[in-house]
Amino acid sequence: MNQAASATQAPRPVPLYEFVKRQLSEAILLGKYPPGTQLPGEIALAQSYGVAVGTMRRALTDLAAEGMLARRRKTGTVVTGRPPHHSLRFFFQYFRLRGTDGALLRSKPEVRRLRRVPAGEEEAARLGLPPGSPLIAIDRLRRLRHRPVMHERFFFPAARLPDFPARSADVPDLLYLHLLEHYGIRISAVRERLNAELATPEDRRLLALPERAAILVIEEIAFDQGGLPMIFARHRATTDGLCYINEVR
Repeated sequence: MNQAASATQAPRPVPLYEFVKRQLSEAILLGKYPPGTQLPGEIALAQSYGVAVGTMRRALTDLAAEGMLARRRKTGTVVTGRPPHHSLRFFFQYFRLRGTDGALLRSKPEVRRLRRVPAGEEEAARLGLPPGSPLIAIDRLRRLRHRPVMHERFFFPAARLPDFPARSADVPDLLYLHLLEHYGIRISAVRERLNAELATPEDRRLLALPERAAILVIEEIAFDQGGLPMIFARHRATTDGLCYINEVR
């Protein structure tokens, strides 16, 4: 694991139980442990993940406090089926488009282009960097059951991500989780601005939209645990059969 986060600030070490939490939560979100599943005991889980029982107990306790698990005296640890999508602890699963009935949808991101570019005035202002600073730019297309529904562009300060993949094929799907596990950078706050716009020719081409279609534009700035801007992104999405949900509890 690369421990460098920037030239001036080393990342905070990530506790082992946090890695276990994310592995367990991802397994739940991906359906390996469906709602109602009783998990193995702490000792068996600790052995399967190669960690101490105390580490596993802390991970399970946190997941129970966050709503993904219920710990009961007679039945043990049970998957609730209520993942806390409002929680930034699970922001690596970021995708706010849902079905019109509110059902959670799982999208598949496809990296279309990966570049290193100098920061323009807008990117520099959003990320608090001098204009011309090196950035990593990622263009992605998200699909639901092969249907393109969103295209997006991310900008990251390149100085904070040494050894970031150089090939599009190697860019991880879960960017927020990658920041945490490889650089110790935790996304702790996100600011979003939403607009409705007419689809551009690029929108129509990428999302297979008709003339004069409307799209949802989400501008995002994500901040790390120290309050520094880490990501500037724009997401452009169709809302045909979809809706945007952002839960705050």
